[in-house]
Amino acid sequence: MAAAIEYFRGMFTWTVKREGIIAPDERPPAAQSAALGLQHVFAMFGATVLGPALMGFNVNTAIFFSGIGTLIFFVCVRGRVPSYLGSSFSFIAVVVAATAYAPAVFGAPNPNIAVALGGIIACGLLYAIIGVIVMIVGYKWVEWLMPPVITGAIVMVIGLNLAHVAVADLSGTASWYINPAAGQSNDLFFLTMGLLTTVAVLVVAVWAPGLLRRLPILIGGIAGYLLYFVATNIMNLGPKGSAINFDLLSKANWIGLPTFTAPTFDGHAIVLIAPIAIVLVAENLGHLKAVAAMTGRNMDPYIGRAFLGDGIATMVSGSGGGTGVTTYAENIGVMAVTRMYSSLVFIIAACVAILLGLCPKFNELIHTIPTCVLGGLAIVLFGLIAATGARIWVQNKVDFGVTRNLVTVAAALTIGAGDLTLTSGDFSLGGIAMATFGAIIVYQVLGLVKVEPEPGTTEPAAS
Repeated sequence: MAAAIEYFRGMFTWTVKREGIIAPDERPPAAQSAALGLQHVFAMFGATVLGPALMGFNVNTAIFFSGIGTLIFFVCVRGRVPSYLGSSFSFIAVVVAATAYAPAVFGAPNPNIAVALGGIIACGLLYAIIGVIVMIVGYKWVEWLMPPVITGAIVMVIGLNLAHVAVADLSGTASWYINPAAGQSNDLFFLTMGLLTTVAVLVVAVWAPGLLRRLPILIGGIAGYLLYFVATNIMNLGPKGSAINFDLLSKANWIGLPTFTAPTFDGHAIVLIAPIAIVLVAENLGHLKAVAAMTGRNMDPYIGRAFLGDGIATMVSGSGGGTGVTTYAENIGVMAVTRMYSSLVFIIAACVAILLGLCPKFNELIHTIPTCVLGGLAIVLFGLIAATGARIWVQNKVDFGVTRNLVTVAAALTIGAGDLTLTSGDFSLGGIAMATFGAIIVYQVLGLVKVEPEPGTTEPAAS
């Protein structure tokens, strides 16, 4: 009991700070904290709605377990790492392969989701074991394996790899935007609405007064939604069938449990999905380095705890029908804009997410948000993720005059941004995974042999 009290002591204590940068152990006033928590929930809509839908998961269930997972993570890191756990895009390719998911309609339920859940639990277990090892033997081996040049590249790759998703959503070229009657997409209208959303975010972030400037994603998203509603539902400017339909929203219940699904453990699915734990380690480490760079706080002592918390959260999520989770890049983007790093904000966001997961009407409300509006928000968020990777390099003084650093990053960025996918039978690795493994392997191999500097230089010719 005494040990438990000591562990939780100070975890739920924050110093009130009314202006400037808000550190993880500080918090803004109550009203502003609540608004910021709501903004973080809103920021994760794009991926926590789109990611699960692409795999055939129930959106309410995914959001519910993202909130549960965030609270688990908070406890494991003792509230010192401001992060939100949400659906990881790294799972999409392997889950689709393991379940042979090929929906005729965007977001249709995956009939083999139980098989994917077993693989997700196995992945979470492997991830948690890595976390325990780091806690026991230290994190230096992780830093040796993935130094700042690698973690910065991985963070940047995540942002660049997701760029095509944002552009497809923004322009209306995503498959669910195709007009079946015309047989083509309506790019111009959706592109205009998406870009207006992006402009709204930028205007709020730069010119809005006081507190409003801290809420660019939330306010910009609402502005984009309202602009789209006025254009399509009131002025009939959009193409046929583009108006927001509220029929399902009006019929949905206010309160109800999300759809829970029990896992099935299949060897084939486990072999496909479990190795994603390595990608999650790289993602999480990159995110921790990004948060450390933004906050000026040393996050290294919490690396093992973060891995463990993320692994446990993934296992809990997979046990009930949720997706695999990881520290959320979109929310790191929000922190980069707002400079608000209070861990209390993420508790609020987690609680809101849980409540929303218990509201079927919310699930239908989410489905009324035009994808081009989400794309307009993603243009900013995904770009901030990529820029945060560069910030890791700057903060850690990565020397790109060293050829080993330069060529490793060059290869990783091209592979990740181009989404190079390796497929062998039923096994598949997407662009993020390929860039992650490739960067780690290439960097270490190039470091095996020391090369003497060329005459008149201080930099090795091929190191």
